[in-house]
Amino acid sequence: MSVAELEQFFRLDSRALEALAGKRRPATKLGWAVQWETVRMLGTFLAEDPLDVPREVLEFVAEQLDIDPACAPEYLTRPKTAYEHAWEIRDLLELAEFSKREQEVRDYVAARVWSTIEGPRALFDRAVVHMLREGILLPTGITTLTRLISEVRRQEHARLYRTLAERAGPELRARLTALLQVPADR
Repeated sequence: MSVAELEQFFRLDSRALEALAGKRRPATKLGWAVQWETVRMLGTFLAEDPLDVPREVLEFVAEQLDIDPACAPEYLTRPKTAYEHAWEIRDLLELAEFSKREQEVRDYVAARVWSTIEGPRALFDRAVVHMLREGILLPTGITTLTRLISEVRRQEHARLYRTLAERAGPELRARLTALLQVPADR
């Protein structure tokens, strides 16, 4: 990770530093700060290992806090701490759980499917950006969002096809159907 990326994504702001003032142990401060910056960058918490970040990220955050990054493993000795910090950060940043705003994400994806020709990858990327902008936490596994996009695309394409079929008169439908019949010599 470049210095510019570290500065952009992992520089602790005044809100983070203010919230960190109440934390006592160096490992607790470091773990909390890494979670704060990770969720701001990725839109999700690293559920299995909140410190599963590149070494330079850990060192950059530790340097800001004047903490030795070698203390990081201590943060994981009590697993519940990371969850408690995630909940605290979620509330401080006013982030919404995906399950509570899933319909909003579905509506956003549906509107994009209806009005663009974007494929699944582009829709996924747009949905992530939308969720980051709107303060919606990404679901823990990308398969949840991938399935949602696939399902919404299927539904919206079916709706589009129904709409087109309803608007096509009997003559046009007959001509289109005739196009599907391939002569034996072709």
